[in-house]
Amino acid sequence: MFFYGVLNLLILHNVAAIIVPVEQGLLEGEQKWTVTGNTLYNSFKGIPYAAPPTGELRFKAPQPALYWEGIRNATEHGNVCPQVDQLTNQFIPGSEDCLFLNVYTPNLKRDNSLLPVIVFIHGGSYVFGSGNDDNYKCDYLVDQNVVAVTINYRLDAPGFLCLDTKEVPGNAGMKDQVAALKWVQRNIENFGGDPHQVTIMGQSAGSASCTLHALSPMSKGLFKRVIAMSGVPLSEFTVEFESKRRALILGKILGFETTNTSALLEFLQNVHVKKLVATNPSVIAIEEYINLVMKLYFVPVVEKDFGQERFLIEPPDVSLKNGRMHDVDILLGYASAEGVIGIFLYETPPTIDNYERFREALVPRNILYQSTPKITVELGDLIKDHYSGSEPLSLKTMPQFVQFVTDMYTYNIIRYARHLSNSVISNIYLYQFSCMSERNILSQQGNKYGIAGVAHNDDLMYVFNGNRYNLPITQNSTSYKMIQNTCTLLTNFAKYGNPTPDSSLGVNWPQFTAESETYMDIGEELTIDTKPRACMMDFWKRIYERADLPF
Repeated sequence: MFFYGVLNLLILHNVAAIIVPVEQGLLEGEQKWTVTGNTLYNSFKGIPYAAPPTGELRFKAPQPALYWEGIRNATEHGNVCPQVDQLTNQFIPGSEDCLFLNVYTPNLKRDNSLLPVIVFIHGGSYVFGSGNDDNYKCDYLVDQNVVAVTINYRLDAPGFLCLDTKEVPGNAGMKDQVAALKWVQRNIENFGGDPHQVTIMGQSAGSASCTLHALSPMSKGLFKRVIAMSGVPLSEFTVEFESKRRALILGKILGFETTNTSALLEFLQNVHVKKLVATNPSVIAIEEYINLVMKLYFVPVVEKDFGQERFLIEPPDVSLKNGRMHDVDILLGYASAEGVIGIFLYETPPTIDNYERFREALVPRNILYQSTPKITVELGDLIKDHYSGSEPLSLKTMPQFVQFVTDMYTYNIIRYARHLSNSVISNIYLYQFSCMSERNILSQQGNKYGIAGVAHNDDLMYVFNGNRYNLPITQNSTSYKMIQNTCTLLTNFAKYGNPTPDSSLGVNWPQFTAESETYMDIGEELTIDTKPRACMMDFWKRIYERADLPF
């Protein structure tokens, strides 16, 4: 009651001060207009949701956030986590004190008008990114009358190192996300948000994270719905392999060779954090050649039971098979030409040449790690011949190679939707995103190769207005219509569990079922179709059958 007295007093005497109480103390935010000019909202940035994971807390599960005295300024973002941006190859030092979140709300009332909440989890292969508004400015979502939250979480080895010990069982970065979701549950009412109407939304590794939360016992009850954009637990960037051995190799790379995990932990907790990111600790030689776009080494793991609270207790495909999922609504999908994102990397010698030489590198990771060399070589030939025929993989066959990369994203998402439809999840919506306009920055890489379609990440340009891009808004333009359609679909789902609850968008989006496989194509127009990428799905099913693995 004291907090609310302070809140009212401060607002009464200083109209410009936007003060909100949270469990750690008082926050002062600021009011802004959305870029469209449609909504006056309240912005609160750089809110710590957990204690700084520094010193002896490095690699470990997050601890409760610290209290502060007085009023904390919440008009600037907190530190980003140390990382190397793999799109620019730039080291961003940030700080290990980086567990912050941001809240954007058009409503500060704590009454019956509480709004649905969307918590966005950024992507970046678990190694780079942040929730800051350079990429994730939430104006378009706030215009739809929801509360938007973005978060940071630990990345790369600091977030995902696993020693298979009680002290470092893995998944620190995922437990950061859980801590942020718990903070939302305890505090979001003070920002006018409804803790019973939380949707978690993510893209790429953030999308895979969201779908892992739908399996994790730690996350149960923290959200009602999931929006998964271009990532699922079956995706290439979520496959773990020999995580403890990888940690030992990291020590060796840094000059400390040991099999003693306690000694290794002490060593790694005392090296400069810059040495822990972008280290590339391959366990087997082929890993040097299977990183299509990003270096993928430290990812979520199934934790061994040391009596700790575990984020993942079994492989995701086992949870799916046995129906051990939370009963939540799920909307998921993919961009029409995901693989275009990496053309600038594929063009760098000897990337494509390596895939021609070592064709087993074309084989999905989960098959590669489980099959014999004889099988993977055979599968590599089948995959190469399917995509480029008698032509060798090279710059001349860039369209075919990009199609291969696109399919590696896409088949797992459709496959996951099929698994969901056979589990406890009944409310499922599948989409393909095909909006093309001046907003498609990464998609432009395909132009010189005659490749049309939406690159991985470019769907985000229709959900967020990131500061770094400074993209113009013309409210009578086709691109603005696509922004409105996209954000209306997403926020309708967050509000009602149905992206088209009425006829206002001129289309009815049916649920995805195993029988119909109905999906929406979100483009300049909104259209409904069935059986997405059927020929592609048949091909990859045959690949899994040849590997004697379930599809």
